[in-house]
Amino acid sequence: MVKSANTASVWTALCKSVLIALVSVFFMLQVGALPAHATGVYSMPSVAAGDPTWVIDEADIISRLNQGKLDRQLAAIAEETGVEVRFVTFHRLDYGETAQSFADQLFETWFPTTDSQANQVVLVLDNVTNTTAIHADASVSDRLTAEIAESVAQETLQVPIRDGNKYNQAFLDAGDRLLAVLTGQPDPGPPVVEVTIQTEGTYAKAEETDQNSSTVIIVGFLIAATVIPMVTYYIYVR
Repeated sequence: MVKSANTASVWTALCKSVLIALVSVFFMLQVGALPAHATGVYSMPSVAAGDPTWVIDEADIISRLNQGKLDRQLAAIAEETGVEVRFVTFHRLDYGETAQSFADQLFETWFPTTDSQANQVVLVLDNVTNTTAIHADASVSDRLTAEIAESVAQETLQVPIRDGNKYNQAFLDAGDRLLAVLTGQPDPGPPVVEVTIQTEGTYAKAEETDQNSSTVIIVGFLIAATVIPMVTYYIYVR
């Protein structure tokens, strides 16, 4: 009778251990699925018309050397033409946000009045989705037309990015094109896209391998958390 009571007690304790292990694994899976911190307009630095802040690299994708080049180039554009161009990068948008809605809201936040919006251009990039957008005030449309502005965002920036996430090259090209257009030079146009035929490999990508490895580890932990207490109980009873 005593042995039966002890066995029941051990079995109850083991069941609790298995339940705790399952809950822990579930929690680990949920935490791993949580999205990274998103960026909203409220989290961006404050900028006003006339501020000598030209590049805000929140995504940390532009080298210090190239950021210095862009700062000098955009400062020269402002001095020569009166047009203030700002490049903004960030890592992940708030849910439901798009690159264009972010650019529009950022523009309105930084330049809330009609006077402050004059001669302002904001070009943005989300490096998680690699989506880009531009918001240019109508006062610069005589030089930076809507078509050219859209081409700068969706072609000049996007071509180097699609060619291996060449962010530095993308912004340098955008700066060169904006400098030419805003100073009255002929529009050099978007980069030439070279079409190449690439055979798709059958090997797993690095991120897929990492994800599969993490899944195997978690499943292994779950199996161990379930089987080991059972084996321990069986040995105890024997």
